[in-house]
Amino acid sequence: MSIDANMVKELRAKTGAGIMDCKRALAESEGSVKDAIAALRKKGLASADKKAGRATKEGLIGSYIHGKGKIGVLVEVACETDFVARTDDFQALVRDLAMHVAASDPLAVSRDELDPALIEAEREMLMAQAAEMGKPAHVLEKIVEGRLEKWYGERVLLEQEFVKDPDQTVEDVVKGVIAKLGENIRVKRVVRFAIGEGS
Repeated sequence: MSIDANMVKELRAKTGAGIMDCKRALAESEGSVKDAIAALRKKGLASADKKAGRATKEGLIGSYIHGKGKIGVLVEVACETDFVARTDDFQALVRDLAMHVAASDPLAVSRDELDPALIEAEREMLMAQAAEMGKPAHVLEKIVEGRLEKWYGERVLLEQEFVKDPDQTVEDVVKGVIAKLGENIRVKRVVRFAIGEGS
């Protein structure tokens, strides 16, 4: 199948990948833009994983105010250089993350930041609910683990479905920007305030 310039342009607009990468991905996926996006995302995620150990000492603090001042969010997103922190892509990521936090109210950025006592309390509650089903212990354990994974997906920022594209997690979105900009990026802290909460 011949890959025309418009197909490459469309894929490039959707992914931010280079022209030759887009052309190659379209050729390998026989012209399917959807499959080409998946292939580029997979390649980008692999490249992002390689950058994960690099130091992040620059970045931005972004804010988002919603509902006529009823909800406010601050997010700290770090990267390796000030040059990347000033790019439109990085700034858009920071804004999108702040908006996402306003909508999704995560308990923590990553799973390892959760209080172990909170996880244990959630596990005990899920076990009590599952026990009412009258299943054998080994089946109950699998049910509880499955439900706990779902809970992580709802309450941990990086594991949540991204509000602007539920087909991706927040971590996928961050890794996509890492792949595009070529630097490690870390969501360091998020704080969400809502009128009437916490008092």
